[in-house]
Amino acid sequence: MHGEYKVPGGKLAVVDLDVRGGALRDVRVAGDFFLEPDEAILAIDAALEGAPATTDTVGLAARIDAALPESTVMLGLTSEGVAVAVRRALAHATEWSDYDWQLIHDAPQSPALHMALDEVITAEVAAGRRPPTLRVWEWDSPAVIIGSFQSLRNEVDPVGVDRHGVTVVRRVSGGGAMFAEPSSTITYSLAVPHSLVSGLSFADSYAYLDDWVLEALGDMGIKAWYQPLNDIATEVGKIAGAAQKRVVGPDGGPGAVLHHVTMSYDIDADKMLDVLRIGKEKMSDKGTKSAKKRVDPLRRQTGLPRQAVIERMIESFRNRHGLTQGEVTPQELARAEELVRTKFGTAEWTARVP
Repeated sequence: MHGEYKVPGGKLAVVDLDVRGGALRDVRVAGDFFLEPDEAILAIDAALEGAPATTDTVGLAARIDAALPESTVMLGLTSEGVAVAVRRALAHATEWSDYDWQLIHDAPQSPALHMALDEVITAEVAAGRRPPTLRVWEWDSPAVIIGSFQSLRNEVDPVGVDRHGVTVVRRVSGGGAMFAEPSSTITYSLAVPHSLVSGLSFADSYAYLDDWVLEALGDMGIKAWYQPLNDIATEVGKIAGAAQKRVVGPDGGPGAVLHHVTMSYDIDADKMLDVLRIGKEKMSDKGTKSAKKRVDPLRRQTGLPRQAVIERMIESFRNRHGLTQGEVTPQELARAEELVRTKFGTAEWTARVP
């Protein structure tokens, strides 16, 4: 069995192993990390050898920590990262390179249609009818997108929404409300087979699926990192928020994962505060008294036009994982348009949590 895991902000951990009699056997850990002293790698192998195959990530990491020499120094590696690689090997997880990734980057579309396309495309990936897909959104109008479980009246100011001509939609994933304007927001979705995140905790899957965009931002001179549970942050503020939805396969199998991210290229903070009700309690755990300080736009940090930022992100993904041009099929579009009519464009769905 073979498992790989890139430690967020660090290096790649690779584990090869076998399972005999319900225990880990012939464990070999490798990777492009830095580790001192040399014998520490043998201590890691020995710590994992014979461990019950049912041992969780925490238990595996504890075995490693207990076995390491006191003088051990890990650079780009953690005991938790090795443990995750073991769990991914046991889960027969797939890797990015196992797939032919497809890009969808279409003309501007309505907020409700974007919500529907996320559902349809992820369902198609879950059913095996579509390859894993990166979809970059273009908006045709400003929108507030609330999480699946948020209260409409608690999150949205109807007077501000009417004043600024903002459409309110509810997505299928959890998380918080986002404010998007066509020229000020960069949004993308990843629809991936569940096997790509097998062996990862829910929280670790966020970091894993965000890693490519952190590297893309780094290429543009932005030092960014994953901030649990679902933010991408920099030294001067948050620049993005992510959300996920797990979709079962047609036969009840593991299916697919929808991971979508909204990034602030630019932002009208006054308008945002006029349409969103950002409560004091929500801000109390963010370390700031002002919502305006929470988001730092990419425009200011990169100095690049929005389209140039998008092109660099796409090129970074292509260089790392491969990417071919695709499109929404007529059948997918028809299904999405039907979902707009029956679900995402309806007051019943938008206000399902009043």
